Amino acid sequence: MADPASYRPAPGAIPTDPGVYRFVDGEGRVLYVGKAKSLRARLSSYFQDPGALSPRIRQMVHTAEGVEWVVVGSEVEALTLEYSWIKEYTPRFNVVFRDNKSYPYLAISVSEEFPRVWVTRQEHRRGTRYLGPYTKVWAIRDTLDQLLTVFPMRSCAKTQFNQSQRTGRPCLYGHIGRCAAPCVGRIDAAGHRDIVDGLIRFMEGDNGPAIAERKRAMAQAAANEEYETAARYRDEIAALEAVNERNAVVFSEDLDADVFGVAFDELEASVQVFYVRGGRIRGQQAWISDEIAGLDAAEIVSFLLLQVYGSVQPGRPPAAREGSRSVDDRAHTPLGAIPSQIWVPALPGDRLQLEAWLAERRGGAVRLKNPRRGDKARLAETVRLNAVQALQRHKLARAGDITVRSQGLEELRLALDLERAPLRIECYDVSHTQGTHQVASMVVFEDGLAKKPDYR
Repeated sequence: MADPASYRPAPGAIPTDPGVYRFVDGEGRVLYVGKAKSLRARLSSYFQDPGALSPRIRQMVHTAEGVEWVVVGSEVEALTLEYSWIKEYTPRFNVVFRDNKSYPYLAISVSEEFPRVWVTRQEHRRGTRYLGPYTKVWAIRDTLDQLLTVFPMRSCAKTQFNQSQRTGRPCLYGHIGRCAAPCVGRIDAAGHRDIVDGLIRFMEGDNGPAIAERKRAMAQAAANEEYETAARYRDEIAALEAVNERNAVVFSEDLDADVFGVAFDELEASVQVFYVRGGRIRGQQAWISDEIAGLDAAEIVSFLLLQVYGSVQPGRPPAAREGSRSVDDRAHTPLGAIPSQIWVPALPGDRLQLEAWLAERRGGAVRLKNPRRGDKARLAETVRLNAVQALQRHKLARAGDITVRSQGLEELRLALDLERAPLRIECYDVSHTQGTHQVASMVVFEDGLAKKPDYR
């Protein structure tokens, strides 16, 4: 490992201006990217007594063989450049929050002629609309059961759909009214698409018109003494209101906020965010990071905000993505865009710079808040508890994985007659064309897990 003193810049050579710096290894690969209000003060902190550094940073400065920096005009510009470099170089020692794929989504195959709805935990695919994520599978399954009585769209697999088309007989849901049975021609593609669009609008928050329309229809049917029709509308209203209650009003209708909760230990961090739009909780998302050694809550929040909102172009909301969620209500901020308020568990040290940076991207003022009492504090605590539970589930899952990996590494040790199980495994493959045009690749495993940032 390199001695940091061998590449430490002379203190007088480092400017005192704001800027962005990067540590590089002997092959020029970027190991770490950071920003600073004063480059001289910040970089000097890396070359102090190693015992005062966190384990992650200590390893970084001993792995690096050089440090470079760029001076910028302001701290807001430094934030912007830092995000750009992190996205470009994906440095191995920077904190990275990965999407937690363990949460269930409501998926709708909008690219099909007759779209299907189902609950999934799988990776997002093109041509499919994803609503969620949700915390409990049983909750979204119960929600879907109730919605199908009002929006009877297809929910069967392709094999079942094809079989019903061949036999001319619908499945059970077609018989009991939970599917409009497009497989047997009871409804055409356009009519079925209207049902699908209605379900999507309702799940994205545009639920008032659906309920109001059915209340008018129920009143009209009762006035015409069509009591069976009125009873059907009554049941649909009850189902929609039951689903709507899950997104109960938590604040005034003009409130838009992203509410973050964080739970962490010395190695890993779990992050939850609830999206509040128009006073209601409209969605939720989760991230996990295992690279937070030595960071406190305020520093984690700073890294998190940079990654979550860094893709937003200045002055406008982020571009729509496949499977993204949005509120079909122009009075409120779409999910995924930057709202006027962001609630965090700890205010970062660079709060003012982050607020200015976020405001530049939103095209309006943004405030970071740390609620301490009242309804806001209770909601923030709920989000934190979700993060705590997610971290516990993540650790339980990893505990099981560690047992299996340990067994595999022990078998490898015995097969190769090693003194101890290998901690790091590097695999190389070199190919060429008749002795020319050589190409080589390397894959890396640490503790039995693929370490893709080290692939070369």
